[in-house]
Formats: sequence, structure tokens, C-alpha cells
Amino acid sequence: MKSAKIKRRIKQFWLYVIKIIVAMIMFLPIIWISTGGFKTLAEFTSSSSIFPLNFTTENFTYIFRSSNILLYIKNTLLLMLGTTVGTLLSSSLVAYPLARMEFKGKNLIFTVIIATMMIPNIALIIPQYIMFGKIGWLDSLLPMIVPSFFAYPYNVFLFRQYFRSIPRELDESAMIDGCSRLQIFFKVLVPLSKPTYATIAVLSCVFWWNELTQPVFYINSDKWRTLTIALMTSYMYTSGNSFVINWPSIMAAATLMILPPMFLYFFGNKFLVGGIKTTGLKG
Repeated sequence: MKSAKIKRRIKQFWLYVIKIIVAMIMFLPIIWISTGGFKTLAEFTSSSSIFPLNFTTENFTYIFRSSNILLYIKNTLLLMLGTTVGTLLSSSLVAYPLARMEFKGKNLIFTVIIATMMIPNIALIIPQYIMFGKIGWLDSLLPMIVPSFFAYPYNVFLFRQYFRSIPRELDESAMIDGCSRLQIFFKVLVPLSKPTYATIAVLSCVFWWNELTQPVFYINSDKWRTLTIALMTSYMYTSGNSFVINWPSIMAAATLMILPPMFLYFFGNKFLVGGIKTTGLKG
């Protein structure tokens, strides 16, 4: 009995050792980026050490002094909040009749919505670019915010699965009390679906905070530039006849960009895990 217990503890010990090693490997790029922001450019290009030999905070002051980073943060927050509100509202409203109502063609409509998930987003950018150009929306956040108000298939799927797990008797009780379908949605389903709303909000915020492809296509001027574009273009300077990439400043800016998603995940982890689990309760 004791030998079996000892073997189980040894197995758990080595399992923890493997987990720690894997976690260290996964966090190594983040550590390298974070410490790189505290190096000088000369040390970064000449030293292979992960940790700075000559600790400096000049790179962090440089990115605030040499670029409109506060403007880029404001634009990124506007993009993130606008798209998140849009997708929460539209996706839940689309999912509601698919989950709680009976009508002809419901399953076909849901199948078509899910089928659109197979289309790569990059394949839609060129026709969307032409369409938004004719409307006059280029060089603004509108080409990214407005489509979010027309529902994303994956989010519709998550909301539908969660709505189906809520007992229909609640709808019937609300209808007896005189509630309309829209009132049932806002007064019954929305309060009971907070885990799914939180899950999709966290996923949407992190996605749009880190998104680069669409802002690069649609934004041309510094007025609407986001943080991801700034990381790619703002921290170079001319030295003679060539451009020099200021890697320590880029890593300092990247460190600042990493912090909000990390805090968001830290505080929303409970809702994120719980919301994803509960979406599969009923097929």
C-alpha cells in the first residue's frame, strides 16, 4: 500500500516537473521581450544575455516621447470596445430565435451560418476593401466596427448552445406574465447568460487588441493608427542612408501591449473557462 502511494507521489512529482519545464518554455519569449525593453540598442545587438546588463528605462520614455502612442491606445480601445459591443449584441440576437423559437428553415439557416466559418477571413478582405472604398469608409475604424454588428458565426454558435441549455419553462412563465419575445430575451436570457457574454467579450477584446491584418489594410493615416501598426512602423530611425530598427523600443512597446490582455485573462479566466464548458451542455 505504501509503495503504491510512493509511486503515485513520484509520478505526480515528475508530472509537475514536466509542467514547469513546459511553462518556462512557453513563457521564455515573453520574458525575452519584457527584458529586451530594458536594454540599450548597442547591448541588444551585441549581447546574447536574456537579462539586461545595463538596466535602462529609456526605451519606455522614448516610445511616449517620440510617437503618438496615447492616440494609438485610444484608437485601439475604440476599435476593441466598438467591435465587442457589436458582436455581443448582434450575435446574441441572431442566436436567440435559432435556440428558442420554432420556424421553418431554422436548421438550414443555422447550417449556413456555421458553414461560413469555413471561409478564411483573408479571402474576404479584398472584396470588402473595394466595397468600403466605394462607400468612403477607408482610413477609419468603420470597416472593422460596423461588420461586428452583423454577427460572427462562431459567437452565434456559442450563444445558441448556451441559450438551448436554459429551460424553456422560463420563457413560458414570462409569456404568461405578459412579456414579449424581446422582453424575454433581455429580462430572462441575458441575465442568465453572463458567463457566455463574458467569454465572448474577453475573446473579442483580446482578438481586436492584437489584430494587425485588417488595420493595415484599412488604415493609412496616423490619425486612426492602432498599436499593432505602430509597433510595425513607428520605431525606426535613419542612420546615414539606411533605416535602423530600434528593437528595444519595439520590445518595450510590445511589453505594454502584452499587459492588458494578461490582466483581462487573469480577471476573466473564471468566466472564460466556465462559459466555454457550458456551451456544450445541449446540442
